[in-house]
Amino acid sequence: MTLSSRTPWRGLYTATALPFNDDLSVDYDAYAEHVRWLADNGTDGVCPSGSLGEYQTLTAEERARVVEVAVAASPDGFGVMPGVAAYGSLETVRWIEQAAEAGARSVLLLPPNAFRADRGAVLAHYRAAAKVGLPIVAYNNPYDTKVDLTPALLAELHAEGLISAVKEFSGDVRRAYELRELAPELDLLIGADDVVVELGLAGAVGWIAGYPNALPEVSTRLYRLATSGDVEDLREALPLYRDLHPLLRWDSRTEFVQAIKLSMDIAGRKGGACRPPRSPLSLEHAETVRRDTEKALAKGYR
Repeated sequence: MTLSSRTPWRGLYTATALPFNDDLSVDYDAYAEHVRWLADNGTDGVCPSGSLGEYQTLTAEERARVVEVAVAASPDGFGVMPGVAAYGSLETVRWIEQAAEAGARSVLLLPPNAFRADRGAVLAHYRAAAKVGLPIVAYNNPYDTKVDLTPALLAELHAEGLISAVKEFSGDVRRAYELRELAPELDLLIGADDVVVELGLAGAVGWIAGYPNALPEVSTRLYRLATSGDVEDLREALPLYRDLHPLLRWDSRTEFVQAIKLSMDIAGRKGGACRPPRSPLSLEHAETVRRDTEKALAKGYR
């Protein structure tokens, strides 16, 4: 898929995991190869410097270079939507400016997360970010940020021209319908892997996903089927979804980075270790991820 210049946030974007060397320095060459591999396997873009990319553990120099590497490795028509979250709005603005300078065409932005921000603080945050001029995809993750971008608040942000889309991670699929009523022009992006069919049916036009890091071809197929609006496609999507759901559920769990990286290792990609304080999966969790990944691979899913 070649992304539209007017809506470059649409389609299947992979929230990319970040490979490290044995000393836990960033393996930029492996990351560039991973971005190219995702493009070759049918996905539409990447989101570097998100939680799955362990951005909180990166230095400013590392974080900037990851975005630059992603843009440089991307073929024509392949999107790059960096995460630009920061504790302060001034720092967020600097990350949006860096993304624009690197050549990104949209950014993914959490609300303020250094404290439980109220409506006024959220509006001020997105107003400051929007001044840079890159399209902004809001990221609603009330579990980690303790700030809930409700449909009413998202509609207010959109009406003011501050956001173009929302990555919805609340897990409440009912919100899709309320959001359509309050802000029909705001694009809904699937924010959690384990609700892709539900939100696809509800009208989502994008998916920011974790498991394409390990299984891009079947993830792309599932996304296309789930969002086509064709009843026959939905029937075809359901068996895939049932097969993959034991893995997709990890995207909504605390250990999602370790789980997805382990699935990558099993699938022949470079997942590898995480930077501390993330520790390896427990033996029980690792065995579960290994079993379910091997089951998916045995069925021919790639």
